[in-house]
Amino acid sequence: MADLLSTHRDLLERWRKSMNLVGPGDVQNHYDDCRLALHWMRPEGRWVDLGSGAGFPGIVFAAMFPHLQVDLVDSRKKRCIFLQTALGEAGVPTERVQVHRVRVETLEGPWDGIMSRAFAPPEAVLDHAERLLREGGTLILFLQEEAVIPERQDWQMFHVEHYIVEGKHRKAVALKWKA
Repeated sequence: MADLLSTHRDLLERWRKSMNLVGPGDVQNHYDDCRLALHWMRPEGRWVDLGSGAGFPGIVFAAMFPHLQVDLVDSRKKRCIFLQTALGEAGVPTERVQVHRVRVETLEGPWDGIMSRAFAPPEAVLDHAERLLREGGTLILFLQEEAVIPERQDWQMFHVEHYIVEGKHRKAVALKWKA
């Protein structure tokens, strides 16, 4: 799946300014953020990236775990076109990674896992996850180090991955729903 990442990166570099896909700076930081947050995982089943945007973390996740089915969800047409183009140019089968141009409020699950990097505050993501995850499913939140996860009944935090990207302290928090 290295071809997926290199194709995605080449396309992102070409399209980033005209489509406002990522802000200024080295795009490698986005890849590092995802890789460092996810390296410990051994996921199974069907996963969804809420608010995929330019493909972070969903594209990196799909490349790291090629045995999984991954759904990339974004409501913006231009971002979905970008993601579909990257997947098509990399030759990724649509039964393995699919792009969905929908609002999260209209999604129907269940998924085995959900990822959220910059989609919404943790409280809102937890609300969506309760509707979209299967019982026992996993939610991965990509956060700034100081971010607080609200305590909720039916959720159990089981892993926190601390890391640094571009001098900023970050964490990925893994929670089980109705564990």
